[in-house]
Amino acid sequence: MLKFNYIKRHYYLIYFHPLAIFLKLSTFVALKNNNLNLNKVDLFDKIKESMGPLGQHMKEVHGYFTFPKLEGEINSKMKFRGKEVLTWSLNNYIGLANHPEVRKTDAEAAKEYGLAYPMGARMMSGQTSKHEELENKLAEFVDKEDAFLLNFGYQGMVSIIDSLATRNDVIVYDNESHACIMDGVFLHKAKGGKSFVYAHNDMEKFEKMLGFATKRVKETGGGVLVITEGVFGMAGDLGKLKEIVALKEKYNFRLLVDDAHGFGTMGETGAGAGEHFGVQDGIDVYFATFAKAMAGIGAFVASTEDVVNYLRYNLRSQIFAKSLPMPIVIGSLKRLELLKTEKQLRDNLWKVVNALQSGLRAAGFDLGVTESPVTPVYLSGSIPEGTNITMDLRENYNVFCSIVVYPVIPKGQLLLRLIPTAMHTLEDVEYTINAFKAVHKKLINGDYKADSIAPV
Repeated sequence: MLKFNYIKRHYYLIYFHPLAIFLKLSTFVALKNNNLNLNKVDLFDKIKESMGPLGQHMKEVHGYFTFPKLEGEINSKMKFRGKEVLTWSLNNYIGLANHPEVRKTDAEAAKEYGLAYPMGARMMSGQTSKHEELENKLAEFVDKEDAFLLNFGYQGMVSIIDSLATRNDVIVYDNESHACIMDGVFLHKAKGGKSFVYAHNDMEKFEKMLGFATKRVKETGGGVLVITEGVFGMAGDLGKLKEIVALKEKYNFRLLVDDAHGFGTMGETGAGAGEHFGVQDGIDVYFATFAKAMAGIGAFVASTEDVVNYLRYNLRSQIFAKSLPMPIVIGSLKRLELLKTEKQLRDNLWKVVNALQSGLRAAGFDLGVTESPVTPVYLSGSIPEGTNITMDLRENYNVFCSIVVYPVIPKGQLLLRLIPTAMHTLEDVEYTINAFKAVHKKLINGDYKADSIAPV
């Protein structure tokens, strides 16, 4: 007890000694000033230092190469900066955007219902018989037991992955998957889940990753979810669905396919890449959007009745979001009907696709390994050269297409991405091929060389 009092007394002497007080006050002030300095760092300060790999060129490209304004009737020819251009940048694959029956249906539905009905989320107060009718017809079309409407494709895919895969489950996915799949995987990993990525369409690497995943789930007690795409939207090649489905006999996994670009364009009836390969029944969860062949907005997911009902009650992006407005639902019903009944639209799409791709290849252009309407034209050059080529095409040849540069693709490579539609003509194709020949010759001659991107 005496010892304790001695220590306690000396502790107070040390603690309240003037020098000690001064040192503590100095330390306090220093810490306070340091904290004040830390607090002066604003969240937005980093924006001044870096706008990101694409945003760094904003001043030079905004409104022309990025966020351009295409105006007028949606068709193969539209207005850009006041003049008519031949447009190859619209996901209007089979030409439904301005189909007279579609326009009539959209207008009548908007007049009858407005854009507000139904109010609320589907689960609470946003359910209608038309929503159910569209789901039933979509399920039938893609040969699944049931389907569920999604407000948007991007958030829908993120939410599907989040709902299907718990932290004990393992995801195996293609490294060229769309950003929505990547974000879904990132969310899975943020929850403590595990994922394995394989080199694009490399089945040897895929099976190796499946082996790792199978070993992992033996430890966690979870399952394996494989994710790939039916049609890869940048390169236009198809996912190895047949090979992946064949491996289900050897490995225990479920397959989720994002078929945004395949739905309506691939397969005998347009039911997608699974139908094209004859493996639709091997796809456990089928996902597609209305933003491509349907020329609308929204998306859907289709699977067994049990899985779809599970998603209905667990997809956060739908549970906490307003239901799709009635005009969009009724318009989608009309689009689906035309997609099924007017086969000549899809036939004309492929006539244009085959003419464009065969003509470009015959002219010596590298289109990669595309097997779909997506038509990438690969060139070698710098970013300034790429922007000069694109500007020349738009200003002097009246050809509007999208340019893709680093960091989306490797440095030194340029990609001009063409999206053929049923609305294009063979004359459009011939004119575009000749324009590409002309600019390619200029590129080889060094006419587009520059040190920086010129403001537009």
